[in-house]
Amino acid sequence: MTERVPLVFLPGLLCDAALWQAQADALADVADPIIIDLTADDSVAAMADRALERAPDRFALAALSMGGYVAFEILRRAPERVTRLALFDTSAAPDDAARVAKRRAGIESLKVGRFAGVTGRTLPRLVHPKHVDGPVGEALKVMAGRVGGAAFLRQQEAILGRPDSRPILADIHVPTVIGVGDGDVLTPVHDALEIHHAVDGSKFHLFHGCGHLPALEQPEETTKVLRRWLDA
Repeated sequence: MTERVPLVFLPGLLCDAALWQAQADALADVADPIIIDLTADDSVAAMADRALERAPDRFALAALSMGGYVAFEILRRAPERVTRLALFDTSAAPDDAARVAKRRAGIESLKVGRFAGVTGRTLPRLVHPKHVDGPVGEALKVMAGRVGGAAFLRQQEAILGRPDSRPILADIHVPTVIGVGDGDVLTPVHDALEIHHAVDGSKFHLFHGCGHLPALEQPEETTKVLRRWLDA
């Protein structure tokens, strides 16, 4: 019997273990999955430390969005422990000035108001239009509600404080796959291609009819991408 691969999953902003649960279940025949809680810390450094504490000595690493920022920090701190890398809908670059201002405004408004979670207004920026109404959109709203406003503030602070990860991309020499939804407006295809072109030998996968969250929007295809990556 082939030994299963230790596989660490890193969720995105306002996401918990439910983001990756379909993949963790489907890949249990070839992987030992660990989904890290990224809701308790306010820096990517602390998030990376938390992940490294829970992870085995050597592991495959799959990350989405904010999880990608944490993955880059793990690679800065302990590159020898990562055996392969899968990055979905993320960016190696820091926020530009406009995005920083928007995040800061959101943080300040939440400090004096009520946490609304993911709403009908914000859903179209997270998922493809075909998923706004239906089970995917509803699951995302429920998940954001579980994560809550206090964790959202911590995560936003972590995102704002993250370093530029573009300088380390050329140092990644493990089997790597980069995936992105063709309808992602938060970390668009350009961001994924920037990583793909900088990581020598990486594979690129485009999810058609998909927004920022392929693990939820297209769980079966995401699982297939990860299975090929693990088998490579």
